[in-house]
Amino acid sequence: MTDTLILDRSHAGVVVLQLNRPRQLNAINEVMRDELIETLAAIGTDASVHAVVITGAGRGFCSGIDVRNFAPRALETSDPAIDRLRFQEAMAALPQAMWNLPQPVIAAVNGPCVGAGFALCLSSDIRICSTAATFGNGAILLGLSGAEMGMSYHLPRIVGTSVAADWMMTGRTVSATEADRRGLVSELTEPEQLIPRALELARAIADLPPFGTQLTKRALQVNTDAAGLGAALELENRNQVLSHATDEAEARRRPR
Repeated sequence: MTDTLILDRSHAGVVVLQLNRPRQLNAINEVMRDELIETLAAIGTDASVHAVVITGAGRGFCSGIDVRNFAPRALETSDPAIDRLRFQEAMAALPQAMWNLPQPVIAAVNGPCVGAGFALCLSSDIRICSTAATFGNGAILLGLSGAEMGMSYHLPRIVGTSVAADWMMTGRTVSATEADRRGLVSELTEPEQLIPRALELARAIADLPPFGTQLTKRALQVNTDAAGLGAALELENRNQVLSHATDEAEARRRPR
């Protein structure tokens, strides 16, 4: 446990990473940002972790950047452009760190998921949510660009360009039902069933040979932007040959 995160390692092969600023709806301040980057890096190098669940404490997933209490002082429009750029790059490192994890990540969205929280959700591999979840692009409502922290990359690939443009350009609140209907999430649950269901999925992944699941994650990421079917097949073929030669695959092919 850190100042802003709770890690639950009680499930074999699975880490549950909980954002823990419930009174602020888990808004990201400087401490949480830095602790998330450090924690994700540590998880990524931990061979005992085969799947990750990320969720929020209390009634929210993550309400975005804590603009009222981010650091000793918030950046102002009068600050040098280079300082504002460095701030934005540091925030953008969060979804990149999630994306870079070799282990599959399940976002269990339990409540409001806005701005930077939405970016974290989008950079996960599997997204499920409870009926209490809502989604939104907060930046556009503050007079800023709605395209930040990888949102303009991930969201159109998940829900399509027109739906992404609607959500990003209006900043309107998207309900759990609409998120499910548009394919943002793969499953909708009752609130009390969200974490049990996320853990069920994570355990199913963790029970499989990690080499195969991690190659599958990377192939999905790379082939989303493949130049064509030929390039996608080339990567898949190489991955399949590599995974076929592992001890884990050999053990699963033996008669039982």
